[in-house]
Amino acid sequence: MLRHRKEFITIDDLTNYKRPRVKLHVQGIVLRDEVPGALIKTKTQHVCHAGEFLVAEIDAKVGGFGIVPESLAGSIVSSHYFLFVIDESKLDRRFLDFFIRTPTFREQVTAQGSTNYAAIRPTHVLGYEISLPPLAEQRRVVARIEALAAQIHEARTLRHQAVEETEALVANQIKALFERGQESGWRTVPLGDHVVDACYGSSVKTHDDSSGTPVLRMGNIQNGRLDLRNLKYLHIAEKDRAKLVLKPGDIVVNRTNSAELVGKCAVFDEEPDFAYASYLIRLRMDLDKADPRLVASFINSPAGRAYMFSERKQMTGQANVNATKLKALPIALPSILEQRRIVAELDALQAEVDALKRLQAGTAAELDALLPAILDRAFKGELQYEHHESWTFEQS
Repeated sequence: MLRHRKEFITIDDLTNYKRPRVKLHVQGIVLRDEVPGALIKTKTQHVCHAGEFLVAEIDAKVGGFGIVPESLAGSIVSSHYFLFVIDESKLDRRFLDFFIRTPTFREQVTAQGSTNYAAIRPTHVLGYEISLPPLAEQRRVVARIEALAAQIHEARTLRHQAVEETEALVANQIKALFERGQESGWRTVPLGDHVVDACYGSSVKTHDDSSGTPVLRMGNIQNGRLDLRNLKYLHIAEKDRAKLVLKPGDIVVNRTNSAELVGKCAVFDEEPDFAYASYLIRLRMDLDKADPRLVASFINSPAGRAYMFSERKQMTGQANVNATKLKALPIALPSILEQRRIVAELDALQAEVDALKRLQAGTAAELDALLPAILDRAFKGELQYEHHESWTFEQS
């Protein structure tokens, strides 16, 4: 079904060349880069043709293979990649593209060669076996798989939209809450009137040694919450602990980075002995006047985000916000007792949203498992071909 094509060209220094990247786990072949020939050290290269089967010598055992797409026709690869021409009078390339995603094929790839040498040779590829029906049957199998895959994609899209809508639900509730509050006479003052201390974090170099104090960085603030994965550590001098160690209720704000992250914040609600890095601002609130969770909700809200970028047209280079601008943020708050009641309501709403998102994540995992199950059934000859309005899949 395949013929190993071993044709090479000599790279021209004055010509630009596309170079593909073969994604692992049979995730496809994409554009890696486009570079002038003068920057390519190895001057003898393969030229890829659309529709060929491309196999990475070293990465094949972890799914480093695929069909060359039309967009990468004419791209080049080194001698560490093998190109195979498909005899399409016998083998539909789409049939092969689905077959290489099955456990049956992957098991053949991993079985070749020794455990000490992971590379695949062209003779290995040519020796793999495929259960091959007539061409017309191949095309019928492909059409059925594509139809079912399209339904899975549609379901996955709907799940993604549902997640986005649930995430927007709380934000819209907060927006409406503050709008109603202003209309009902909540007093608007600069945020600084409720701040007892604002401070920038430590610029001391961090390390992976967990014997030090864990330090929050920009990446630890995600969607208004703390993400305590991938922590770094630092050693804090005793004289700096009052300044750099966070207390429960402190608000930590990203002060620089991309426009998507700058100004985003979260409330520190962990046990003490966490520090924070220099790209964060720590706001310590007067707890008799302002509930930090409600303040953080406003900072992350559309109104807070709009304020952060109100002077964006005058900014150059990397987006940033400083403590002065943060403390000048106009914010309207009710009494502290009313704030706590509102926070309790928002917490209950967030809990419902989180439960819904967990359910959606579970159905997303089921969808991810559907296509491999379909492929397994297809190449065992177990797919149905009758025309139905809808199809269901049951676990065995």
